[in-house]
Amino acid sequence: MTVNIDKWIVDATIADMQTALESGAIKSEQLVRAYLDRITRYDTTINSVLEINPDALEIAKALDIEREDYGSRGKLHGIPILLKDNIDTHDRMHTSAGSIALTDSIAEQDSFVAARLRAAGAVLLGKTNMTEWSNFMSSRMPAGYSSRGGLVRNPYGLEELFVSGSSSGSAAAVAADLAAGAIGTETAGSIIGPASQHFLVGIKPTVGLISRSGVIPISVSQDTPGPIAKTVTDAAIILGALTGIDDRDHATYRSENKSFHDYTPFLDRTFLEQAKIGIPRHYYKNLDAERLAIMEEAIETLKYEGATIVDPIELHAEHLPWNNDVICYEFKKGLNAYLSGLDATVPVHSLEELIAYNEQYADKALKYGQDTLQFSQKNTLTEEEYLAKRITYNELALTKGIDDVLDRYKLDALLLPGDVDGMYIAARLGYPLVTVPAGYSEHGIVDGDGDSTKGPFGVVFSGRAFSEPTLIKMAYGFEQATKHRYPPKLL
Repeated sequence: MTVNIDKWIVDATIADMQTALESGAIKSEQLVRAYLDRITRYDTTINSVLEINPDALEIAKALDIEREDYGSRGKLHGIPILLKDNIDTHDRMHTSAGSIALTDSIAEQDSFVAARLRAAGAVLLGKTNMTEWSNFMSSRMPAGYSSRGGLVRNPYGLEELFVSGSSSGSAAAVAADLAAGAIGTETAGSIIGPASQHFLVGIKPTVGLISRSGVIPISVSQDTPGPIAKTVTDAAIILGALTGIDDRDHATYRSENKSFHDYTPFLDRTFLEQAKIGIPRHYYKNLDAERLAIMEEAIETLKYEGATIVDPIELHAEHLPWNNDVICYEFKKGLNAYLSGLDATVPVHSLEELIAYNEQYADKALKYGQDTLQFSQKNTLTEEEYLAKRITYNELALTKGIDDVLDRYKLDALLLPGDVDGMYIAARLGYPLVTVPAGYSEHGIVDGDGDSTKGPFGVVFSGRAFSEPTLIKMAYGFEQATKHRYPPKLL
C-alpha cells in the first residue's frame, strides 16, 4: 500500500480493509502492527485497552497464509477486534471484569462470542477496560473506572467529556481507531450509552440473539453482548458473525428462524421512505437545549428522507419503577455460578468471598466502595419470590410498553435520545436498540451527577424483539443522509 496505513485506518471501514486484504495491498499482520502502534502512542492517555493479546501478530500471520492458500473465511477474516474484559477467551489473555481479584484469571474455554469471532477469522487483539463488574459494584463509581485498569477517558475530550456506561473502553478504543471494532455488553445502556458518547454505532441485540455463555453476568433476563463500530455497515458485519444457537445459553433458542448470519443485506438506503417512526416525548424532557436541538434536527432529517413521524406518542409504561431487587437476585446467582467455576488459583469463588477480598485489599480495590455488591449479597429473595416479582415487573412493560405502542400507532420503531433514560423499557424486555451519531454538543451543561453533556450525541432506534433488520435499515438510512461522525484529534 502506497499510503500510510496508520492514517488510512482512521477513515477505513471493515469493508475497506477487507478489500485491501483481498487485493494483497495490505496484510492482516500490517493491520495488527498498525493498531498496536496506535495503542502504544495514544492509549496512555485514553486508557481504553486493558491488555494486548500476546499472540495477535502470530494469529494475523497465520490468517494471511490461510488467505493465500485457501481464500478468505468472510468479511472479518484478518480484522482486529477488541473484546470487553468480561468476555472469556481461552488463550493467554485474562478475564477480570476490571477487578484486581481476577487479574490472573484465565478462562478454561472460549465464550461463545470469542469462538464465533475466531471462526469468522477475526484477530482477537486484546481486552478493553470497563466499569468494574459492569457498573454493579458501587453507586459512587464513575463510568469507565476499574480497580485493575483505572479510568477510561473519552478521546474527544480527555478531561471534560463523559464516557457513559460500562463498555466505555470498547467505545473509546474504537473511537480512537485502536481496533477495527469492539464487542461490548449491555444490561441497561452499556453499549448504547458509550457508543452515543463516542460518535459510534452500537447495536444492543435482542436478548437471545447472541449467546451470553462465557460472559461474566449481571442479569440473565437483560444481559447481551453486541458490536460497537464506526459505521452501521461495520456493526452489521460484526453482528452477523456473533449469532447462533448455543446449548450453554437457552435464551438463544428464542432466536431460531429469527436471526441471520449476515445483516448487510439490510443496509437499505431507501427504507426510510416507507418507515413510520414514533417520538416518545417523555424521554426528551430532560435534554438540555443543545441536545434537544440535535434530536429535532434528526427528526427533520427523517421527515426529509420520507419517513412518517408520529409526534408525540406515549408509552403507558414510561413511569415504571426499576426492578432493582430482581436484578440483584440475578446478579448474585449468576456471579456465584461464574466464580465457582474458576480455577482454584483464583482468590475468589463467590460474591461473599469477592466482598471479603475487596475489604482485605481496600487501598486498591475500594476507591469507590462496594455498596452495590454488598446490597446484592444481602438479597434474600427466594426463587419463587424472584419469579413472581419478575413477572410483575415485566407485565406492564409487555402489555403497555414497546409492542403496545408500535401496534397502537402502527409504527416500525421509536426514536430516542442517546442517553440512558429511554433505554430501560427495552432493557427490561430484552429488546434491541441501535444508536447512530447525530451531532456534537459544543457547550453542554453539567448534570446533577457532575457529568457534562458536552460532546458527541446519538439517536437511538428502538423496536420489538428480533427487529434488528428493521432497525439497521433505519440506522443506515439516517447515517447515509447525515454522516455526522468525524474522528477525534488525538494528542
